[in-house]
Amino acid sequence: MRAENAVEARQLGIWMTGGLVVGSMIGSGIFMLPVSLGPLGVNAIFGWVLSILGALAIAFALASLGRSGAGGIHAYIEAAFGPTAAFLVTWAFWISNIAAQAGLAIATASALSSVAPTVGGASGIVIIGVGSVVLLTLVNLRGVRTSGGLSLLTVAIKILPLVAVVAILAMRKTSGAGFERFADLPITPANIATATALTLFALTGFECATAPVDKVRDPARTIPRAILGGATLVGLIYLASSSGVMLLLPADRIATSPAPYADVIAIQWGERAALLAALAIAVSAFGGLNSLMFATGELGYAMGLRGDLPAAMARTARENIPYVAHVVGGTLTILLILANSSKATAGLFTFVILLSTAAILFVYALGVLAAWKAFTAAPRSGAFRSSFSALAASGASRFRRGSSLGRNRLTWASRLGISART
Repeated sequence: MRAENAVEARQLGIWMTGGLVVGSMIGSGIFMLPVSLGPLGVNAIFGWVLSILGALAIAFALASLGRSGAGGIHAYIEAAFGPTAAFLVTWAFWISNIAAQAGLAIATASALSSVAPTVGGASGIVIIGVGSVVLLTLVNLRGVRTSGGLSLLTVAIKILPLVAVVAILAMRKTSGAGFERFADLPITPANIATATALTLFALTGFECATAPVDKVRDPARTIPRAILGGATLVGLIYLASSSGVMLLLPADRIATSPAPYADVIAIQWGERAALLAALAIAVSAFGGLNSLMFATGELGYAMGLRGDLPAAMARTARENIPYVAHVVGGTLTILLILANSSKATAGLFTFVILLSTAAILFVYALGVLAAWKAFTAAPRSGAFRSSFSALAASGASRFRRGSSLGRNRLTWASRLGISART
């Protein structure tokens, strides 16, 4: 009994699992997203609403799978479609995470260079990016509670600039001052589709809660609550804060701003507050990197157990820490960062970031189909099954609409650095 209590104490509860979800979803891309959404005017609002509905439909499907208990997303896919599909999904998930980690490490260094210009430059950014990966690998090697605690701390910091913009918006409203006009762009299906594609990929990352194996306390209850609660919270904050930036800054200024959130805060509270906001953005990227590295290590461990990766990946140290999987994931991330440091290989880095985006779409598609298959096969009421099928179809439709933009969407994702989960 005492041993069971000790194991449970080392597992993630609802708050730390929720922190993993929110930490994985909020990276660095959201803070630059108004630059691309600003010219779209009111279309951006429609895009956010459609994206939130689509992301919640996907989150609902994955949360429904999570109610089956521990085992990770690979176990859910295998139960529905067999080992081959599970093998492809877990590899796509793993590759997507590693590519996104490299992007977030660079984003962390870039955000920090805006606070401390002396660390700027290509070599400085590479050094900081590599250092961030090394530091967070060591954090994850200390155990799940250490990584989860850091995730909660960074979540508390990273939402400050977002909440600050919402607060400024409310202050402007109560003061009776007017708002800026949205960009004068017609509301058309094509413009809404562009806005949906841009906003949709800022809402990914909740799938990381399905990666831990036997690290979540009462997973049948904790994982669904964390996924749905975290995705809902992030979606609402994104909608309010991004729209707030567009209402507080002129459209032409947003289009040329290197840091629109910091600009809004500087207008209201001065440059010192804007500097703190820029630091919080760097912490946001750092926290997102920590959440991804934790999920990637757990996923590599699960793949080692299944034989999808060499058995050495399943080796653990004290407290069941998958140290080999964490070290391998960190090493591969560092290699991608170093590849980006050379102008000759910069195209390779862009390729792997786009690969991250494409790979996570495959994970979502199979996850939704697995949930749909599980629920249609279960003895449930016809009304419930129809409701779930509608939600799953809604999620698939949103992502299909986003992916239909093809190369244009990938170009936007690459430029913004939001790809899958940055």
